[in-house]
Amino acid sequence: METKDRGITGGLMLLGFFLAVGLIVSAFLVSGTVEKVKLANQTITVKGFAQKLVTSDVATWSGQITVRAPELVQASEKLEQDRAKVLAYFGEYGVSEEQLALSGVITIPRYRRNQEGHETNEIDHYQLQQTVTLRSGDVRLVAELARSSSRLLGEDVEFFAYAPQYFYSGLEEAKIELLGEATKNASRRARQLAEGSGGQVGELRSASQGVFQITQPYSTDVEDYGMYDTSTIEKAIKAVVTIRYTIR
Repeated sequence: METKDRGITGGLMLLGFFLAVGLIVSAFLVSGTVEKVKLANQTITVKGFAQKLVTSDVATWSGQITVRAPELVQASEKLEQDRAKVLAYFGEYGVSEEQLALSGVITIPRYRRNQEGHETNEIDHYQLQQTVTLRSGDVRLVAELARSSSRLLGEDVEFFAYAPQYFYSGLEEAKIELLGEATKNASRRARQLAEGSGGQVGELRSASQGVFQITQPYSTDVEDYGMYDTSTIEKAIKAVVTIRYTIR
């Protein structure tokens, strides 16, 4: 009887051993499956950056002539004289009248003020204004014209010079080029991050383009909707992309 009981006990122990081994193996397999699912769902999001330094190849510059005289006829005559001086100034730099755009003449009557400082109905003088605008591919010439225009004041010409604006005509082509470079930059960053954590970059899940920032060289200025700085001849075009990859 004892022999029989020992046999039953031994069988139960053996059965328990196999059950324990089975549970361990099952737990290992389930754990591996879960880990594979987690890895399949893992992603990495990176930003890619690229920039290009360019030189503006188009410039615009404007200046405003202002004259004042008690009578409208006198103001018109003065404006004609001053306009001739301004055109002669441009001519000294090789700019013909055909290259210039003249705005219409703005006529502003200015009224006398009484002792309390209030305007009356009596005209004190007339103020006439006219704007001259140059658009040229010679950006260095435009810069020089803007710098030297103060000499017109010495010729009794009230000439207000606006700041020149500089543009780059190849902007659209540069944007396409920079998007490609920024995408490559993002891919390199993703590989470096993934390999550093023991993984590999998988398929691309999503990609989005940021706004372009066109700034002065080495500037850190940015705007939410992008910026286009026109104050300098030399510019930096900057592109950013955001890309999400799966991780294997």
